[in-house]
Amino acid sequence: MRETPRSQGTAGDTRAGHPQRRFGRAFAHTTGASGSGAPHRSDGRPPHTPRGARHTGPHGRPGTTPPVPGRPSFFPRPARRFWLPFALCAALFALVTWQVSAGGPLRSADERAGHALAGQGPRPLTEFLADLGSMLVAVPVLAVAIGYALWRGQRARPLTAALAMAAVPALVVPLKIWTDRPGLFTDATGYYPSGHTATAMVAYGATALLLAPGRPRNRAVPAAVLLTLATGTGLLLRGYHWPLDVLGSLALCGMVLLALERALRVAGSRDVIRSTRRSSSRTPTG
Repeated sequence: MRETPRSQGTAGDTRAGHPQRRFGRAFAHTTGASGSGAPHRSDGRPPHTPRGARHTGPHGRPGTTPPVPGRPSFFPRPARRFWLPFALCAALFALVTWQVSAGGPLRSADERAGHALAGQGPRPLTEFLADLGSMLVAVPVLAVAIGYALWRGQRARPLTAALAMAAVPALVVPLKIWTDRPGLFTDATGYYPSGHTATAMVAYGATALLLAPGRPRNRAVPAAVLLTLATGTGLLLRGYHWPLDVLGSLALCGMVLLALERALRVAGSRDVIRSTRRSSSRTPTG
């Protein structure tokens, strides 16, 4: 039987030819530029990066050329933005409440400062500032913001803000009864924490969060801070509250507003989903 003839290009070619250079791939066994015979890459780079030329990652450890991510944090950044200030407000509130209820050294200094501040400033102005925290002034401002949010088609966000405002008396009234602190010029008790300061801080703060949701430069927030501080100043200058009464309310309502801001984000996503479903249901199908 006759075998199938081989191609002449390969049948008689028994010589070992040199490998052909193929472009686009590394040629590992050609001699270097100096003729030393050391293998090198086709792109001219050395086969290994010297240890001294390597980029280092965090803490001076050898790393790669791209940025090396740091160690995973126990709390991600959004969680730290909430829990760190929340813990600071809680610690401050616990310290002030302990000093007021136990009659510590801070309470003695607080009473001296309260008597020194009472009666300072023009009475009409200080009375006006103190009234900024009344239910008849602060709550209607929040009611207007809630109505505006409802008019824009939001449901969950204004309801969350209303619940935060309702939480103020639920938190403040039991504390007033428990601490039973008397006022500056009266034998009546129940002055810690300051209800006017709490009302102003939550009402104006919730209004600011409703009017400009998610904006990095929310101009309503400085206005809310200014109104809250003006309320506390008026209360101190009129002699309606001790300084620790105002400070305790600021710390307490700081926790309330932090929780409200976090809840408003979740409620805002629900409003977006609801509006998307409503618009898709109204779109006529072909």
